[in-house]
Amino acid sequence: MPLFLKNKNILILVIAIVISFSGGVLASGLASQLYQTIASIPITGPGASGDNEPYYIESRSSGILSGSDIIPEIVEKVGPAVVNIDVVRMKKTSFFNPFKDFERFFGFDMDPEFRQFYEEKMIPIKGAGSGFIISKHGYIITNTHVVENADKIKVTLKDGRSFDAKVVGSDSMLDLAVIKIEADDKLPLVKLGDSDKIKPGQWIIAIGNPYQFSNTVTVGIISAIGRTLDDIGKRDLIQTDAAINPGNSGGPLINLAGDVIGINVAIAAGAQNIGFAIPINDAKEILNDLIKRGKVVRPWLGIFMRDVDDKVASYLDLPFAEGVVITEIVPNSPAESAGLRKYDVIKKINGKKMISSGEVQKLIRESMPKDQITLLVHRDGHNVTVNARLGEAPK
Repeated sequence: MPLFLKNKNILILVIAIVISFSGGVLASGLASQLYQTIASIPITGPGASGDNEPYYIESRSSGILSGSDIIPEIVEKVGPAVVNIDVVRMKKTSFFNPFKDFERFFGFDMDPEFRQFYEEKMIPIKGAGSGFIISKHGYIITNTHVVENADKIKVTLKDGRSFDAKVVGSDSMLDLAVIKIEADDKLPLVKLGDSDKIKPGQWIIAIGNPYQFSNTVTVGIISAIGRTLDDIGKRDLIQTDAAINPGNSGGPLINLAGDVIGINVAIAAGAQNIGFAIPINDAKEILNDLIKRGKVVRPWLGIFMRDVDDKVASYLDLPFAEGVVITEIVPNSPAESAGLRKYDVIKKINGKKMISSGEVQKLIRESMPKDQITLLVHRDGHNVTVNARLGEAPK
């Protein structure tokens, strides 16, 4: 047996010396070998065969992106369908009129038009946002707060073309609006994805018009799903760390397949790179209503509620800590007409156990106005059955 195999300590010492003297060369060689190994991993999925569709890497490739061009390719394909939206709102403003008592002080009349000009004036208030084209007929998705009460809407495409737009329909509850442009040429379109399949940690791309910097691209991940922003009444939002700023509102959140999975809607004030987007599946549920009717017809019960926890159960002297307690009844609502009361605890609706207020909202949301629902509520120590007919939600 050779001597160096008999003495392992000598062999280890020799290897250590070689590494210490040629570390740079060895490291470079390892890096090169690693790069060649990664580059040799076969790419699968849409786009792998060289077609023009955006693509992504399947999980068996350990999440290593297919080179540095995947995001530019997606942006190149989807970017032309992302538009800048400029709006003008005319606002009546009153000014201090130094000529109000001109006649009394100086003894002669002033032209009434001149006097009125200084007292009241309409001034333009400008705003901006983003949107994306979903139809060859010129329909564009954006946020309601971007185009609400706008007197003029101008849409500008990435290729420089500009169009006047009009609001087709809007829904303030979801903060979603559809506007329309008239364009003879073929329009670039986005593909709407499936937001039910997204997971925290997935890479996403945001494109928009922040601070008037048109067609700005930022990249990040999905930080969380199912977020709630109580101050603006938004639920089940997608949270992302991709940089989103004022002007990004209404722009798309895009996955690495090139599909739109969300609509950017809000940021966390004072935070760094915490933004929120409406799941695209929520938008798809109401798009037809917005385009055909101009609004969304939603069922309505007319209650405010919260989940029952130990604290609520103790306060109401309940023998259990589950269900949903009604905290307020809206006057002249279906709930009031049905005889529901404040502090009723909803245990079941249509025979289905209600664990949270979110479940109550979901069941009602999936119903239609004029549908009748049966509620089992706990009231004054007893279970009571209440039948209610849903109404149409007010604006």
